Amino acid sequence: MSKNEMVSRVENDRILVLERVFDAPRDLVFRMFKEPEHLKRWWGPRGWEIPVCNIDFRPGGVWHYCMKCIDQNLGEFYGMESWGKGVYKEIIEFEKIVYNDYFSDAEGNNNESLPTTLMTLEFIDLGGKTKLVNRAEYVSPEALKTVMDMGMLQGITETWDRLGEMLELEKK
Repeated sequence: MSKNEMVSRVENDRILVLERVFDAPRDLVFRMFKEPEHLKRWWGPRGWEIPVCNIDFRPGGVWHYCMKCIDQNLGEFYGMESWGKGVYKEIIEFEKIVYNDYFSDAEGNNNESLPTTLMTLEFIDLGGKTKLVNRAEYVSPEALKTVMDMGMLQGITETWDRLGEMLELEKK
C-alpha cells in the first residue's frame, strides 16, 4: 500500500471503515485533530476553508466548525457553508478519539434531517509512521447511503490528502 492510499470498507452494512498510513509520528498526527490552528489548515475537501473552528477537547466537550467553499471552480458549491458539530465521548491521548458527529447550523443546533455518526479514530504507532483508522458508525444502512450519496468518501479522501500534505510541512 502506498503512503497516500486510503483503504475503505463497509462492515455490518452501516459502518464505514477508512484506513491510511501517514509518514509522521503518532503524537503529531493526533495533534492535527486536537488543535484548532492545525485543523483549520487541512480539514475539509480541496477548495474549502474553515473560517470557524472552536474546540473544547475533552469528553463532553464540543467541536463546532464551518466549512466554506472558496473555489469558484466548484460551481454551485462556491460560497456555500456547511456547519458541523462533534461532541467528544472518549479521548485517550495519542491513541483514540471518539465523538458523535452532527450536521449543524451556525448556532450549533443539530440538523435532525441528516444522519448522526459515531466516529472512532484510532492512531496506531508504526515506529515513526502512524496508521489512522476511522470507523464511522451509522444507525442504519440507509443513513450510510445518504452520506455516501453526498460525496463523503471523495471529501474524506481529499481531506486526508490535505492532512498528509500538512504533516509533511510540520515534519520539516
